[in-house]
Amino acid sequence: MEKKNILIVDDIHPIFIEQAKTLGYHCYYQPTIKSEQAYEIIGDYEGLVIRSKFLVDKKIIDLSKNLRFICRAGAGMDNIDEDYAREKGILLINAPEGNMDAVGEHAIGMLLNLMNNINRSDSEVREGTWNREANRGYELKGKTVGIIGYGFMGGSFARKLSGFDVNVIAYDKYKTGFSDKYAREVSMEEIVKHADIVSFHVPLTAETKGLVNDEYLFHFKKPIFLLNTSRGKVVQIKAVLNAIKQGKILGAGLDVLEVEKFPALAEQDWFDELRRSNKVILTPHVAGWTFDSYRRISEVMADKLSKLNV
Repeated sequence: MEKKNILIVDDIHPIFIEQAKTLGYHCYYQPTIKSEQAYEIIGDYEGLVIRSKFLVDKKIIDLSKNLRFICRAGAGMDNIDEDYAREKGILLINAPEGNMDAVGEHAIGMLLNLMNNINRSDSEVREGTWNREANRGYELKGKTVGIIGYGFMGGSFARKLSGFDVNVIAYDKYKTGFSDKYAREVSMEEIVKHADIVSFHVPLTAETKGLVNDEYLFHFKKPIFLLNTSRGKVVQIKAVLNAIKQGKILGAGLDVLEVEKFPALAEQDWFDELRRSNKVILTPHVAGWTFDSYRRISEVMADKLSKLNV
């Protein structure tokens, strides 16, 4: 069988390499490679496996004379110029099935933490403060949860909520007829009118970039808990902080931010207020990155690769 070369530029579970080899591929595992080094050798490969190390833009695609497919070890494809890749006949693989359960569980964890002031209570008790009344929480039962984006991630979150006796409604601009036993399809207007909790599970596109701004949050009829486990640039942090001060947001769970990683994050003019807020829970873009999803993502990619005619 002819050997086909795959360049792997990010850390992935070895199960992908094992399964790719059985399909006749030769994998070059270079998780520490720099983008400039990748540019020099990418033309020698038929396949590319990435996570988030660098942008696969027109420049790198043009250098990839023999590239036939790109595997993204995760769900989002916003670091790939999808249109140009398809124009060049390059097949695209991602693996939202691999980390959808991780994201759904993480969102549940953040929500329960927020609604019951768990982080704040823990910190206060450790510092010698026993304040029951100020840390009284809310129950999920009977609440209306609005899900924005009902793909793999939004659907997973809805399934995780099914045991909490909540009313789950969902809006997806690009899908219709998706109501199931876990969520009821509604308009954005109904989300705005009825939701007690709003969770975002949308890809980053030109339409979703900056979606959650001051104007968007102004229209909500009730104070809400807000979750974002999708992409940071979907939610404007200043708008969230403004809404918290106005009482329109009771708490926010943010796994992703407009700017991620230090030192760039600390340089943002909103960061100090964000880190000091006891109504915000922050995690470092790990919702979909568990020990379990690490393997499952690679298994999903390998399975999809096996079904491609490449």
